[in-house]
Amino acid sequence: MAIFGIIYQSRASLAIEVDLELVLAVDVSSSVDDVEARLQRDGYLRALVHPYVIDAIRSGPKSRIAVIYIEYAGRSFQRVVADWTLLQDLKSARAFTRRIANSPLSSAPSTSISALIDFSVNQILTNSFTARRKIIDVSGDGPNSDGRPVWDARDDAILRGITINGLPILSSRPDPKGFAPSAGVTSHYRRFVIGGPGAFLIDVNEFENFTPALVKKLIREILDPARKLSMKNQLEPATKKTNFSSIRPDTDFPDGSGRNKGWQKLDEHHS
Repeated sequence: MAIFGIIYQSRASLAIEVDLELVLAVDVSSSVDDVEARLQRDGYLRALVHPYVIDAIRSGPKSRIAVIYIEYAGRSFQRVVADWTLLQDLKSARAFTRRIANSPLSSAPSTSISALIDFSVNQILTNSFTARRKIIDVSGDGPNSDGRPVWDARDDAILRGITINGLPILSSRPDPKGFAPSAGVTSHYRRFVIGGPGAFLIDVNEFENFTPALVKKLIREILDPARKLSMKNQLEPATKKTNFSSIRPDTDFPDGSGRNKGWQKLDEHHS
């Protein structure tokens, strides 16, 4: 036991201090078709390099966060697409998104948010970073349908000081097998998935609206609640000029490069 304590203390002393350890968990279960999967991934590729998100990262005391990107489906499917990476500026964010973009899209049956949470907790406990705030950011279009009860996994994570936030996606499209979209996914996330200090969710009405919702969610997660007031003054002027709810990425971009007028206008505003 004493030896274990010494090893643990040594490991902690070597860990890189960051403002936040953030797990980005993305649903790739069979209910997500190819178009939706590309919309979802494209949302992360754009949001992670968005000027507001970069500003939020740089606003913290350490001016850096640690991020990992995981795809999940059933209880036996959790795939690390881009491993833990230090994000501290646009260059590091672009390098991280390139690793995501270069990985092929995956898919698997069932949805186990509980197994995803357990997997993510282990990723947080065994990485080489340390932060006061630790968050698992779960996005998906359906409830937990495989593995142990999701509220048990949530509660275990909370006991370890980890917050779980949600990005439930409400889609009107039938899934690839022809089944109707999941009803009540937002309620499921609110009641059984999210939890911990400052936990929240932002629901997305259709995959086409995923990107602007994700930008808002990342900013809210990255900003330390104790520092939000000062950061708010920096974000408010730009936010007043840009209506995020009216901005939608294209629905048809097989190469992931599609851009519509709304995003071009937003890019011009920040160029």
